[in-house]
Amino acid sequence: MRKVLFTMINLIGMLAVASLAMAAAAPAEVSLGLGLIKMGAALGMAIAAAGCGIGQGLGLKAACEGTARNPEAGGKIMVTLILGLAFVESLAIYALVVNLMLIL
Repeated sequence: MRKVLFTMINLIGMLAVASLAMAAAAPAEVSLGLGLIKMGAALGMAIAAAGCGIGQGLGLKAACEGTARNPEAGGKIMVTLILGLAFVESLAIYALVVNLMLIL
């Protein structure tokens, strides 16, 4: 229940920032709108980097525990770990690309 509440609060916050960023219709408000877009992009990248970092840490923790419990399976665990870390890192790169498109 707590995770759902936290997710909903974050979603409402992101939608509020996005609506403020898109509200810049007059030329005088363009700089304010661009500033909010950049702030939203920075916040989005921070969330993506934090999520990917947590995911990589949990994956590494599980791989270390698996190798400690069964040292003979260390090779298979390492291959799976490297593949999983590459997938998680690609999510951070996708977030970076999207945020760069928002900024530019």
